[in-house]
Amino acid sequence: MPDAIPLPPRSPRHWPVWLGVGLCMALARLPWGLQRWLGAGVGWLALRLLPDRREAARANLALCMPELDDTQRDALLQANFRDVGIGLFEFARAWWGDATPMRRSARIEGLEILQALQAEGRGVLLVSGHFMTLEMCGRLLCDHVDLAGMYRKHRSPVMEWAVLRGRLRYASAMFGNGDTRAAIRHLKRGGFLWYAPDQDMRGKDTVFAPFFGIPAATITATHQFSRLTGCAVVPFFHKRTHHRHEGDRYVLRIGQPLVPFPTEDAVADTSAVNAAIEDMVREAPSQYLWLHRRFKRQPEGAPPRY
Repeated sequence: MPDAIPLPPRSPRHWPVWLGVGLCMALARLPWGLQRWLGAGVGWLALRLLPDRREAARANLALCMPELDDTQRDALLQANFRDVGIGLFEFARAWWGDATPMRRSARIEGLEILQALQAEGRGVLLVSGHFMTLEMCGRLLCDHVDLAGMYRKHRSPVMEWAVLRGRLRYASAMFGNGDTRAAIRHLKRGGFLWYAPDQDMRGKDTVFAPFFGIPAATITATHQFSRLTGCAVVPFFHKRTHHRHEGDRYVLRIGQPLVPFPTEDAVADTSAVNAAIEDMVREAPSQYLWLHRRFKRQPEGAPPRY
């Protein structure tokens, strides 16, 4: 399938992006130990050179982790930027590199849940959050099930081509954010689809649903997909753990389908999805994408969060 993706323009104005993509593809082939070390360095620099993102993450942690004191939140902030830096190399390696070292250490829990749903011929919407491990763990899960994904298309045609080509090395299909009808057909045929609905998607059908007890503008697509296709909505948790003597391990956990789901209440269903993602975040808080201004949009009359 990747060979069917047409090459993007190669005019001079696209040369800088081509050079960047080439560099990323080269970095994706470095040994994992070196990638991890470089990623920690990138995270250290980002913490100091990206003040807007640093303050967004700091504000999110204060809103969502009020039980931590300032020292604990500062330590979590630093760990988060380190994991963001490492995650950039995980993304590149998932798209264009070799996942063999990760495959050896991966542990998947609950795979039998997906196998049972597959035997029923039922579509499955695997719901996760924007963790830095999402791309690598998505690739690892593809070793066991045919998994398609939804993603936000890149503005650059070069990046769109490179990332889509990389993802289609392991995913059975990729649906852009405008390919809703194709995604619905995939689920109706009993396909598996990975989806992360935990960002503020402006211009989409959204409701305010609690996330860490704070109203968060959340897309209702999970409710709509399930209502239109009868698919099961299944939480998909993933994280990277580090062991001093054994190195990194990847933990993938398939949860039980959300029930009752769907209901007639889009807000209740969306709140249930947010609650599932919140549980995932609490288990691996440093690997979550706190840099996103999750609470930028608020109900009318609510105080600004940033």
